[in-house]
This record gives sequence, C-alpha cells and structure tokens, in this order.
Amino acid sequence: MKTFTFASRHFSSARRAACGTLLAAAAGLAAHGAAHAQAEFKVGHVGEPGSIFQKSADEFARRANAKLGGKLKVVVYGSSQLGGDKELIQKVKLGTVDMAVPSTVMTSEVDQFGLFDLPYIVKDRAHMARIEKEVFWPSLAPLAEKKGLKVLAVWENGSRHITNNKHPIKLPADLKGIKLRVPEGKWRVKMFQEYGANPSPMKFSELFTALQTGVMDAQENPFTQIYSAKLQEVQKYLSLSGHVYTPAYVIVGLRKFNALPADVRQVLEQTAKETQAYVYETAAKDETELLTKLKQAGMQVNEVDKDAFIAASRPIYDEFAKEVTGAKPLIDKAVALGKQ
Repeated sequence: MKTFTFASRHFSSARRAACGTLLAAAAGLAAHGAAHAQAEFKVGHVGEPGSIFQKSADEFARRANAKLGGKLKVVVYGSSQLGGDKELIQKVKLGTVDMAVPSTVMTSEVDQFGLFDLPYIVKDRAHMARIEKEVFWPSLAPLAEKKGLKVLAVWENGSRHITNNKHPIKLPADLKGIKLRVPEGKWRVKMFQEYGANPSPMKFSELFTALQTGVMDAQENPFTQIYSAKLQEVQKYLSLSGHVYTPAYVIVGLRKFNALPADVRQVLEQTAKETQAYVYETAAKDETELLTKLKQAGMQVNEVDKDAFIAASRPIYDEFAKEVTGAKPLIDKAVALGKQ
C-alpha cells in the first residue's frame, strides 16, 4: 500500500511536471506567434500582378527588409486582398493595415488632393517633381496628417486614358451617354459629367466584370492598370486622352507609425522616398511597352483633340477653386510651375 501510494504520488508529480513543460512550451509558441504577428508590416494595394503598384510595393519591401535586419518584416498584399482603396485607408487609420498606396481616392479624405484630379494640370514627371516639392509637401501632406494619415512618399499611378466598347473617343461630345467607371473620388465624377458621360464610382476589383457584362461601357486608367487587369479583353477602343496624371501616395496611420522605434520609422520613410526613382523609371519604360502590347491585343488606338478636352475642363477648375478651401493658390502655383 505504501509502495502504491508512493508510486501514485511520484506519477502525479511527474505528470504535473510534464504538463508544466507542455504548458510552458505552448506559451512559448504562442508568444513566438504573437511576436511574429507583431513583426509583420502589412502593405496593401489594389494593383494586379504586373501593375506599377505591385512593382513599386514589392521593390519597397525588398529594399526595406534588407535594411531592417529582422526588426520588422514588410509583407505586400496586392489585388485588393486587404480591401479596396477606401477600405484600405480606413484600415490604415485603425491600424489593422500598416501601409497602403492609394491614388485618386485620397480626395475622399482631403478635398485639396483633388488638385491632381484637375484635367491636364500636371504636364509630365518633371513638372510633377516641382509640384511635389513646392505644393504637395508644404501644403497637402500636413492636411492628410490632420486626418491621421502620414504620407511617407509620392509614387505614381500614371497618366490616364479612356477605353470603351462603343466607338473611338476624339472629342468630349463622343462621351455623351456612355456609362463610364471612375475611381471613388468626386472630382473625377464631376469631370466626366462635364464631358457628357454618365460616370459611376466603382471599386477597381469590380471593374473587369462590370465591363464584361455591360454594366459599364467604359473606364479610364493608366496603361499599367489596363493591361495588368486584362481590360483589353473586354474593351475595344483605347483613346489617348492623357486627361489626368495620378500620383500614388504611400500612407501610414500616424498614431501606429509613431509608436514604432525611431530607427524603424527612419528606414521605412527613407526607403519609401528612395523607391520613387525606381517607380518613375519603371513607369516610363512600361508606358511604351504596354501601349505596344495593348495594340497587339487588338485594341483600336486613337489620338484625341486635347485642345477640345482642355477647353471643356475649364468649369472644373472654376468649381474646384470655388468649393475647396485654399484651392485657388494651389492651382495657381501648380500652373506656374508648369511654365518653368
């Protein structure tokens, strides 16, 4: 009996020890998992594989991870995996996504970002560089911070052109009655209403199906978005309007970003800015190559009467200047920089 009692106690102690070891191991695994989850820096965008968004974000991640040395791991989620543009901005604000690369949709957060929705206001990348330095950083970036969004760098979405299934677009009047998808930003809607189209905001992830089924007749995007999303498969005409040059903004949530160690913040911000040169070089190369590929895919390509489009765009400038606080000086400065 004593032997049995001793054996039982011995067994119980051993079992308790074993359970303790297992619990400690499980706790260690849980802690490791939590640390791993915290170490992932999520970057979300809506671009499809091959898009300038995807190339830009992947290059940023490659460069940043090489510098961070395991302090943080930048992981990119494209193709709207983490949500559409508006959802991504909200998730960045909430801290459930660490970084996003929106474009036009930033006008839904800060009205003054609509400056870049004014037709033909940006002439080329050199002009954009001057606007970035003298208008964007001193005047627009601080307005985003007031909304809890810090812009780390300005990248590119590109010059936008019109595609449709009805006929070539040469004049604004050719857009009359055409159902045209635009991004979620009110100034793009106003622009195409002024041109006579019937524009509707829609998530980029829903666009292919909308064009394929005839819910939409047309859309407008840079070559990189058209080709990577395979819109050439569901659109017949490509009209080289170049009506808007759209920057892309590398944004983070101000509160969550400021909670990161200073050295990590410095790496992320510097790398985002350094990546711009790669973005511009890649985008310029893609423009020529992708236009050729779109033609080879069977799209009928035509030039537009840009003077007619510019003339039809004047009311948009007037309305933007009247409706948006501080818009007139921004417009005047951007236009003046185009004359240098």
